[in-house]
Amino acid sequence: MPNHLPDHVRTHTSRRRVPTAHSAVAALVAAAACWGTGTVASKQVVDDVAPLTLLPIQLAVSCELLLVVALVRQEPFAWTRPMRRLAALGIVNPGIAYTLGLVGLTTITASMSVLLWATEPILIMLLAVLVLRERIALATVVAVAVAMVGVLLVIYRPGAAGDATGVLLTVAAVAACAFYAVLTRRLLLDDSSLAVVLVQQVTALCFAALLAGTASALGAAELGLPDDAATWALAAASGMLYYGLAFWFFVGGLRGMPAAVAGSFLPLIPVFGLAAAYLLGDRLLDRQWIGAAMVVAAAAAAATRARR
Repeated sequence: MPNHLPDHVRTHTSRRRVPTAHSAVAALVAAAACWGTGTVASKQVVDDVAPLTLLPIQLAVSCELLLVVALVRQEPFAWTRPMRRLAALGIVNPGIAYTLGLVGLTTITASMSVLLWATEPILIMLLAVLVLRERIALATVVAVAVAMVGVLLVIYRPGAAGDATGVLLTVAAVAACAFYAVLTRRLLLDDSSLAVVLVQQVTALCFAALLAGTASALGAAELGLPDDAATWALAAASGMLYYGLAFWFFVGGLRGMPAAVAGSFLPLIPVFGLAAAYLLGDRLLDRQWIGAAMVVAAAAAAATRARR
């Protein structure tokens, strides 16, 4: 059993093998890849489908995917008290986090939003120290710092601005995601990562459906379904990537890594998003290539240390 696991995790993981550092790193990189490419796919859909409509569609597809995989794999499931708490975290992320980020985005520029979201690894690191009492190695701090500089080079655009309310809402959304990562890491015992993500996604789907219905009833938002099969397919694909696979990989990686180390892989998300956009025809600046190389190097350093 890895020495970095808390005592309560060591006690309850006898029935389920904790992932090796190598497999945890692979899962976290896969999660970043799914979030990065899923973001690009979502952006292709959000212009045609209202966000409050898109989220329930994506989560419904995600739940269907996870349920099918769970049935095929015959994943064990126990509705224990920790599992119920883990399920409730689905309201935090993607439920509340997505909602706050969406509202905040209406009053700040996209560039400002991306810059604020880039602070998530730092928040995870701080919460890991305060909540989980993790000891953060200097090498991890340096790797995150280098990665943050790389992210700024990748995503910065002139004209990043917004009012105070939008900034505060976006910061709250980032904090919600950071709390989700740390609290999920704390509550993970011997439950299947797939089962954990499935119940969280179901909870998030209920929250998203209730939010969309309430907004529609109050006249605060207009809801409309996709108009053609291509849009439906892209919405479904983005849901599988961004919610189903990404969260499954991330929670699986959390089982074998301290939360702070797991968070150090999140800067890879814009790099994978940049790569996907490049394949779709976007042109990259020299500083973006340099920034991407810095992020990849920092993630490689974190992975090397974690495997040791």
